[in-house]
Amino acid sequence: MSCVRILTVATAALALAGCVSGTIEEVREAATSMGSDDYLVVLGKRPRPMNSETELNFISCVSENVGGGSDALNVIDEQAFMDAMFPWFEPRTAPVKTDDLPELMGQPLLSERLEEIGLKYLVWVEGSTERTDSEGSLTCSVAATGAGCFGFLTWENDSSYETTIWDVRTSRVVGRISSDAIGTSYMPAVVLPIPLIARVKSSACSSLAAQLKSFIQSDA
Repeated sequence: MSCVRILTVATAALALAGCVSGTIEEVREAATSMGSDDYLVVLGKRPRPMNSETELNFISCVSENVGGGSDALNVIDEQAFMDAMFPWFEPRTAPVKTDDLPELMGQPLLSERLEEIGLKYLVWVEGSTERTDSEGSLTCSVAATGAGCFGFLTWENDSSYETTIWDVRTSRVVGRISSDAIGTSYMPAVVLPIPLIARVKSSACSSLAAQLKSFIQSDA
């Protein structure tokens, strides 16, 4: 039976920072665990030349966070994985959605390579960070008495990502984690612009990575 867990994280505005709030939702479909010789890889959806490409820097951020810290998991770098699995996960031949994975994983040669590198979980990430709203204005000018900027800008970014965790050895989805973060940035300017940036994508990355580690290390 699937179970759903929802976590809400809010970060108040601090000096030189905007305001970010985030929600994590988890759905478990099977028990998970990792041994000392087991590895996982985090892959992003990148079907070119479509516009639904998941940002490379976000995938790298999640991968580095999952593979770091005191509770780090064994992670294979995405590019190293693609090189080892050539040509199955190249942009032109990679699966477009998780429904394509069973047929792909059923290929004997690919299964042998996955076993050789000790891969247990394939973490599939889809999503993006987009600017959803902006208000205000800012003007800058140069005069004989000096230069300066005046005005006030605000804008909102929305990071929305969905992660599917695929057990390579049992050929089934064991769970899903979704991460949504919304942040408002500000830029007041009285002579000099002062950006107060909401680190929306960074917040989504760290919360998603933390939940992913918790999910895989716990079968509850």
